[in-house]
Amino acid sequence: MARPLEYGEAVLLWEEGKGRTFLITLEEGGEFHSHRGVIRHDDIAGRPEGTRVTSGTGHAFYAFRPRAPERMMKVRRRTQIVYPKDAGWLVLALDLFPGARVIEMGTGSGAFTILLAQLIGREGRVYTFDRREDFLENALANLERHGLRERVEAGVLEAGQPFPVEDVDAVFLDLPDPWLAIPPAYAALAPGRPIALIVPTAEQLKQAVGALEGAGFVAGEAVELLERRMLVRAREGVRPFERMVGFTGYLVSARKGLTSVRRRSSPSD
Repeated sequence: MARPLEYGEAVLLWEEGKGRTFLITLEEGGEFHSHRGVIRHDDIAGRPEGTRVTSGTGHAFYAFRPRAPERMMKVRRRTQIVYPKDAGWLVLALDLFPGARVIEMGTGSGAFTILLAQLIGREGRVYTFDRREDFLENALANLERHGLRERVEAGVLEAGQPFPVEDVDAVFLDLPDPWLAIPPAYAALAPGRPIALIVPTAEQLKQAVGALEGAGFVAGEAVELLERRMLVRAREGVRPFERMVGFTGYLVSARKGLTSVRRRSSPSD
C-alpha cells in the first residue's frame, strides 16, 4: 500500500493549468501562501501522493513527493548548480550503484550531492568536499530537507590536497581548476573506476583533458548537451518552446588506467 504524505517531509505542489511548482515541508498547522491563495498543510498530510488540493481562492494544486530533478533545482542556492540535463549523463558516466562510495569535490549548494546520495542508497557513502565551510553548511541543510544527510560525509578541502579516503568507486569534480584535483582523484580511485567532471570553458576543457591523460586516465570522453522542451497543445498543435536550456558546461569522463602491472612469476622464470 502506498505511503501517505507525512508531516516533516518535503512535498511538491504543482499548480493545475499553469504548471508552476512550489516545494514545501509539511508541518502541523502550517500554511503555504502564494498569489493563488492559502493551502493548509493539514489538508495534505495523511493523504495519498498525487492528491488534489484547493487553495482558499479556489485554485487547484496537486501534491507530490519531489523527484530528483525537482530536489536539485529547488535547493537553497549559494552557487551555480549542476542542471538535471547534465546530471543524467554524469551519473551514468560515474557508474553509480547502491552501496557505492563516491567522492565529490566542489559541493557548492549540494544539488548534485542530493542525486549522488539518492543513487548510492543507504549502504553507500558520498564524501563531499569544498573549500568554503559556509557552502558545506548550506548544502548539508539541503540534504537534511530530503532525509539524505546521513549518507554524506563532508569536509573542507582545497583543490590539490589528497583525499582522506581511498579505493572509492567514482570521483566527480566541479571546480574552476579541476586539473589540480585530478592527481589526488587518481590516487583515491579503485583501479579501472571512473572520474567525471564539468567545466564551463573550452580552455578549461583542454587543460582538464590534458591533466587526465597525464595522470594516467584513459578512455576519455567529452560532450556538450542541449535540451529543448516541446509544447503539445490540443488546439495550437505541437511546436518547440521559445526558450531552451542551452550550454551549461562541458562534460568529461575517463577511467583510471594502470600503466604498469607486475606479472606474477611462473616456476619457469
